[in-house]
Amino acid sequence: MQKGNWRVGGLNLTVAMTGASGAVFGGELLRALEADERVSRIHFVASENSLRVMAEELGVSGRNGLLGKLLGAEPKKTVQHLDADIGAAIASGSYPSHGMIILPCSMGTLAAIAQGLANGLIARAADVALKERRPLLMCVRETPFNRIHLRNMTLASDAGAVIFPVIPAFYDKPADSTEMARQFVCRVLAHIGLPQPGAYVWKADE
Repeated sequence: MQKGNWRVGGLNLTVAMTGASGAVFGGELLRALEADERVSRIHFVASENSLRVMAEELGVSGRNGLLGKLLGAEPKKTVQHLDADIGAAIASGSYPSHGMIILPCSMGTLAAIAQGLANGLIARAADVALKERRPLLMCVRETPFNRIHLRNMTLASDAGAVIFPVIPAFYDKPADSTEMARQFVCRVLAHIGLPQPGAYVWKADE
């Protein structure tokens, strides 16, 4: 284990945001993980295209201080990497990690991972997760899907990824888009064993 990047007893996760619509979901995910005491380290990678989406959808511009803008405070356990930094710790299978979440996941990122291109840190970290049999959740965001998209999702799923489309629920009657995103993130985190306080749970008898 590498000193400075790991705290004994906590989860070590990778989060990536790519150039698909839905930046609000990625922001909610980062805030939830930053606040979760069961998580000791979050490695965050934003693709170049995601920066444009964040600027358009969240009014967040630039890479400098990006985490502080997304979290609303300075990060305590989240570290940021450039997608071009293929020498980062998360690019190696020897680095201890408990999994990776890509939210939102663009069709371009899906294609690179499905084809094993490892052409940037996001795709390489995902490739590592697959080869090491670690959880990889790909929250794809596109509509409608063409056959290439569907084929790539099948390839990624066959390789061990979980395809977790950004399809929020409405039965909990969310008050706004932020609450909708928060509840979706709760579903994502519950899937990797991190159930969240305040998560809506369907009860048929209510």
